[in-house]
Amino acid sequence: MGALKPWHIAVLVVVLILLFGAKRLPDAARSLGRSLRIIKAETKSLHDDDRDLAEKADAQSGYQPLPPQTVQGQPYAPPPAGQQPHVAPHQQPYAPPVNDPVQRVRDN
Repeated sequence: MGALKPWHIAVLVVVLILLFGAKRLPDAARSLGRSLRIIKAETKSLHDDDRDLAEKADAQSGYQPLPPQTVQGQPYAPPPAGQQPHVAPHQQPYAPPVNDPVQRVRDN
């Protein structure tokens, strides 16, 4: 029901030709294409600027990411099959207290 059918497109083209005229439509399409190219180039340059600023900040702070397959500078070795990995107490998932008012509202 909400699909765009070929006759919808034909009606749209006829209305555009009647409104703007056949001579002005190619110029409008050309200027729209130029505008889209300019927008694309500007957004690409903004992304490049952000990446350059992040690299400079990392270089100034001395941040060095760990190479892949290492954890805290040690080679990563998964735990043996059937054994749970050791998780330090400060890395345990957070469990809210029982008398948490938000939990009581969710339960009721």
